[in-house]
Amino acid sequence: MALPDPAATSQLHDHSFVAVAVRRVAPAVVRIDTERRVQDPSLNPLLLEPLLRDALGDLPNTYQQHGQGSGVVIAANPEKNRALVLTNAHVVDGVDRVEVTLANGHSLTGTVSGSDSVTDLALVTLSSGGNAIQAAQLGDSASLEVGDWAIALGNPYGLDSTVTLGIVSHLHRSIASLGFADKRLDLIQTDAAINPGNSGGPLVNAAGEVIGINTLVRSGPGAGLGFAIPINLARHVAMLLENQGEITHPYLGLQMVQLTQRRARRHNADPNTLLKLPERDGALIQKVVEASPAERAGLRRGDLVVGADQQTVREPAELLALVEASQVGQPLQLHIQRGEQELQLEVTPEAMPKAAMPG
Repeated sequence: MALPDPAATSQLHDHSFVAVAVRRVAPAVVRIDTERRVQDPSLNPLLLEPLLRDALGDLPNTYQQHGQGSGVVIAANPEKNRALVLTNAHVVDGVDRVEVTLANGHSLTGTVSGSDSVTDLALVTLSSGGNAIQAAQLGDSASLEVGDWAIALGNPYGLDSTVTLGIVSHLHRSIASLGFADKRLDLIQTDAAINPGNSGGPLVNAAGEVIGINTLVRSGPGAGLGFAIPINLARHVAMLLENQGEITHPYLGLQMVQLTQRRARRHNADPNTLLKLPERDGALIQKVVEASPAERAGLRRGDLVVGADQQTVREPAELLALVEASQVGQPLQLHIQRGEQELQLEVTPEAMPKAAMPG
């Protein structure tokens, strides 16, 4: 009995849209291996007894720490023998060496040409060394809708060229709601599996266009949630990093929590409460950083920010977005409620200090 012709059989079964999308973007997906020198306090020779130190001699108190992540080529210029790889800042933070492995298996030395911890994005420059490097097609994250297909690519757990499929589960998910107070991001949420090593890899749509940069995962029993940085933001940050090497973020010096009418009423109904809260939505100031623009403007703990730049503020994320869109040195008008009073205060944003909170 004759066996079926494989070529004829394959013609009867078209490849899925996932396979077609992956074929378009996979050549631009890279693996990033890093090395950083870290100090090991357990080997600090200064902590050894003098006699033991004499017996052992000089001990190294640092060691090489290896890391791995993913990235995606967003620009390639064969004439200049140069390519740009977009990845997460936390993948290349503080590294001494970056090795980028292309989809074809060739490895190149990369240089971190810019990094921004606030958006968790970094740009790595490659000298192509005669390799034909393909850049990915970038999509439009503003056009996404919940329920759209989402395909994650990367190298989770060191397993190269891994693909997972899901949908866009939510848009504009504030990273602050995930416990990251030092970031300013609204994320794409997806149920496509994103695991350690996927960080920095692309999230793509059904057409094989990059719609996000995978950044983190929240796991729980029986489920996992993945999050990606929208490509429209990543594209803008990459352009600034290429031209400037770093990004200046406006900063007020506030730590805030969301206040709702319901939460305020419940708080005020407690007979033991020492402070009555305004029963309205807004960003409640928990702390004003010392010597910050907010302190100089007269903002206080317990103030409720309900508006900024003539726009309503219902939660801290909305105020952070307005601060991020403001200009350093240009006054920003804040509408606040302090007890029974409503006030207009003018605060002038400054460049965010390196170790500051994002408010």
